[in-house]
Amino acid sequence: MIKKILFPILILGFVSCQNDDTSSYTEVVDLSERLYAGGETTLFSVTSNAYRTPAPNLTSTDLEMHLLGDVDFESVFVTAPSTINQGLGPIFNSSSCISCHPRDGRAAFPDMLNNRSGLLLRSSIAGMDEHGGPNPVPGFGGQIQNQAIFGYMPEASYNVAFTEVIETFDDGTVVALRKPEFSLFDTYIPVPAGTMLSARIGSPVFGLGLLEAIPEADIVAMQDIADANGDGISGKANYVWDKFMQQTVLGRFGWKANTGTIRTQCATAYVEDMGITNVVHNTETGEGQSNGSDGFGDDPELSSDILDQVVLYCQTLAVPAPRGIDNVQVKQGAAIFERIGCASCHTPRQKTGYSPISAISFQTFYPYTDMLVHDMGEGLADNRPDYMADGREWKTRPLWGIGLTELVNGHTNFLHDGRARNLTEAILWHGGEAENTQKAFKKLKKSDREALLAFLGSL
Repeated sequence: MIKKILFPILILGFVSCQNDDTSSYTEVVDLSERLYAGGETTLFSVTSNAYRTPAPNLTSTDLEMHLLGDVDFESVFVTAPSTINQGLGPIFNSSSCISCHPRDGRAAFPDMLNNRSGLLLRSSIAGMDEHGGPNPVPGFGGQIQNQAIFGYMPEASYNVAFTEVIETFDDGTVVALRKPEFSLFDTYIPVPAGTMLSARIGSPVFGLGLLEAIPEADIVAMQDIADANGDGISGKANYVWDKFMQQTVLGRFGWKANTGTIRTQCATAYVEDMGITNVVHNTETGEGQSNGSDGFGDDPELSSDILDQVVLYCQTLAVPAPRGIDNVQVKQGAAIFERIGCASCHTPRQKTGYSPISAISFQTFYPYTDMLVHDMGEGLADNRPDYMADGREWKTRPLWGIGLTELVNGHTNFLHDGRARNLTEAILWHGGEAENTQKAFKKLKKSDREALLAFLGSL
């Protein structure tokens, strides 16, 4: 475990070398107020540890528990019986939390699709389960596990084929996008006809406690399902079944906002990704399958204490501050971000209400998300419904910290399946409700596109 930086490091040098730039722009936003991107949980650090540092305002009790959760988050599980971290499998995708969320950040699109990585495939068939969620595939469930412990068969191996999609800017610049199509082979039993697959890439885990503490009423108030204001944006909240709370709740996490709480997100990842049963999911993910039970009768395999520690860890990671907010090009980019409509969904400012964790109570912060799902067009459609989100709808991803992806994670792969190889490609994949914004982006002259990317890079 890397030793944590317990106190924020004030980074000097926010004054840009481009301050003598005389380019004109309309300053429509005050970026100085966004310096504290995570409110009092903000971290001033431009290092590879920018995503994985405790919030600086934690109480000593919460910090102690956070550090225990840090160890748990990096723990590698092994097959039973073992004295520590036992319970991996029998079928699984990865063996630790950190393997899907490297350095608490974003996983890259894997070079070897069937090695352990941060990419997995969700699965379902037509219809809904008893709570209105995706209908699991008989014999495979809601996620395809492509790994297995010794003596067992994985459910399947993954395959991907890419189709090239050409986009052209008004100035003639051509960009070749890649559209992935996933399939299965070497399945342990035949795959039922009509099985729908959708890829997921592990996403950053910092700032989640702040997102969880946004009052539900504030998120619901941002809906415009019927597009009453006529701006072409009609985001809606997703409501989902929470297995731990045994009730329907507002969806906040996951690429389609299909999970309501960090506790359920963590517990589901333990059982679906690693095959680790817990107090929320006390049966193996492959229960009833010929390759799905280890026969040890040791469930739940994860203690409630460890789950509590990991949940608090994910709730209390610091949010990295933006950089270069006095830079003229960054300010230009911020103005363009507003002008072409990016901020209509990537809502800059949010506030938390009360939280039992004092560090995240009543904070004003800047995640750049409205927490709603939007129609993102045919190009991004997975045609797989997830509760109230249909096959074209995805949750607005937070943009905070996105400019540090390459520094922290060594790549610039974005979107739910990692198809975009940089931010330009990610923007060009926007369609549906974001199509007008995508078209406006394509009309920008090169210097304005660079300014917009500079602003995103500053977050």
